[in-house]
Amino acid sequence: MDLEETISTVETIESTTAQQASNGIDWNHVWQVVVEWCVNTGIKIILAIIILIVSFKIINLISKKITKRLERKNADATLSRVLVNVTRLSLKILIVLCLVGFLGVQTSSIAAVITSAGVGIGLAIQGTLSNFAGGVILIVMRPFKLDDFIVAQGEKGTVEDIKLFYTTLRTPDNRVVYIPNGSLANGVIVNNSLKETRRIDIIMSVSYDSNVDLAKNVLKKCMNNNDLVLKDQPIFAEVSEYADSSINITCRCWVKNTDYWTVNFQLLKDFKDVLDENHIQIPYNQLDVNITNK
Repeated sequence: MDLEETISTVETIESTTAQQASNGIDWNHVWQVVVEWCVNTGIKIILAIIILIVSFKIINLISKKITKRLERKNADATLSRVLVNVTRLSLKILIVLCLVGFLGVQTSSIAAVITSAGVGIGLAIQGTLSNFAGGVILIVMRPFKLDDFIVAQGEKGTVEDIKLFYTTLRTPDNRVVYIPNGSLANGVIVNNSLKETRRIDIIMSVSYDSNVDLAKNVLKKCMNNNDLVLKDQPIFAEVSEYADSSINITCRCWVKNTDYWTVNFQLLKDFKDVLDENHIQIPYNQLDVNITNK
């Protein structure tokens, strides 16, 4: 009787344990799954992250060395910067795709998703695509380069960077302007830095009572006395308009591009001084009132 009771008790315990295992969590199985994941997928993810960080640093280092070498060889700064940026971005994308395949993700399925989404995205970002096309046109046609002073889209400044989607200008008052390449490539661009020399045009007004020949001669002499004015180019000072209250004399001279603003401001001051020295009046707007007694 005792043996039968013992056997019955053991069977009861085994059935209870089996029922608990079926109703609860099998922690041994969970631990086994975690260990297998860490051994297989976890190590791959860690290796992928390490490879990603190291490869990105190597790509950045190589890009900097290539940039410095191109600078030493006096290569075109605009093309060099754009080509280095595009190459660096392409290599990083290639590394990411290779690591995705290494982790077991089917790259063909990713490509299919990107292709199908590309149609909808392309319709949504037509303006961005036009900026990309404009950037390609600017890089190929090169109406300006880095450090050129341009006037475009109502803005003027020195070109600091040319990217695929926008161009960065630094204005004379040290503001930064980002102009989309789409509108920039399709608009009017004035490049003030393309030529080595530049002409200064200043209009001076003298009164009708003044000696016009004397005014022209002193203005020409003033331009000739400026050391930065190019003497091998014509110096011009002639009457260009008989205005309502003044005779306008157009003064023209040529300077080096880098000296344009320096000479322009100097001449504006010197013209006023030389006209005052010769008692030649510069008229200003005034109103004469005549009173008639009846």
